[in-house]
Amino acid sequence: MPALTTNAVGSYPKPDYLAQARTQFSQGKIDRAELDKLERKATEYWIRSQEQIGLDVLVHGEMERGDMVAYFAGEPGGNPIGGMKLGGLVRSYGNRYYHKPIIVDRLTWPGPMTVEMWRYAQSLTDRPVKGMLTGAYTMVEWSFDDYYPSRRDAVLDMAPIIRREVEELVKAGAKYIQIDEPAIHTRPNEDFDLAVEAMHLTVDGIDAEFHTHICYGEVEKIYPDMLRLPVKQIHLAFMNTDFEYLKLIEQTPFDSGKDLGVGVTDIHTRFIEKVEDVKDGIRRTLKLFPPERLWIYPDCGLKTRTTDEAEAKLQVMVDAVRDIKRELEIE
Repeated sequence: MPALTTNAVGSYPKPDYLAQARTQFSQGKIDRAELDKLERKATEYWIRSQEQIGLDVLVHGEMERGDMVAYFAGEPGGNPIGGMKLGGLVRSYGNRYYHKPIIVDRLTWPGPMTVEMWRYAQSLTDRPVKGMLTGAYTMVEWSFDDYYPSRRDAVLDMAPIIRREVEELVKAGAKYIQIDEPAIHTRPNEDFDLAVEAMHLTVDGIDAEFHTHICYGEVEKIYPDMLRLPVKQIHLAFMNTDFEYLKLIEQTPFDSGKDLGVGVTDIHTRFIEKVEDVKDGIRRTLKLFPPERLWIYPDCGLKTRTTDEAEAKLQVMVDAVRDIKRELEIE
């Protein structure tokens, strides 16, 4: 891929017609075929939007998913992992709630869960579309466990299931696969080795480029240990922390075999960053990394923003990268 590759983290805002259709489907007012048609319509919108804005690598936008864990455990329209079901509503942040999954039996792979939508999205564009999965540790940590005797047992049973999905995505043609682990810093002293072990079980020996997204939280508690994760790229939310993570990297540089994903627009605010401010963040990062080892992103998924806000934040990001490339005389 080109230097300063532009990409997004995964989720985009759902249009009103799709949000309404998801509710209608859960109430039995429309069938699966109608919901699928609207999910694909929204997915095509976001593929075309990313192409027009100018991203190098695309994501499908997760129009079929409500929550990154609950989707795999029984959200309407999904193909849930065996042994999981949805529980009651819990607050994730702000006024947003989701049905927290419950592990009630031994975990089993149900067959492909994400491949059909990935294949559809990739059919719409010549640019690569990244496969999007939630990692084994986060899947377990963000669920109630009523079956396994320990978190370790549950995580090590979950990892082969995520691996099977990875294998199916690779068979379908996915070259880039992102495995989100936003919960990885929840219990750094107890569980970090377990999270690394689970990632090895998920990706080792598979011919694809793996990325991981580690969302907001106390990243300083897992750095530099997170460099042990067997992935090509680690993405962090830099803009929200005013690029404080650069201080960690100055103290202990990234492994030369790993790329850094740099979040340069804050997805938690409606404010649209100025191109010059985004360029300043990229320039600061370029003091520690060559451009060919940097991917440029928003801080996190954009599903909480409006469509206009999401597109504006992506456009500012792409415009800033184009300016920096001209400064560096990069084609």
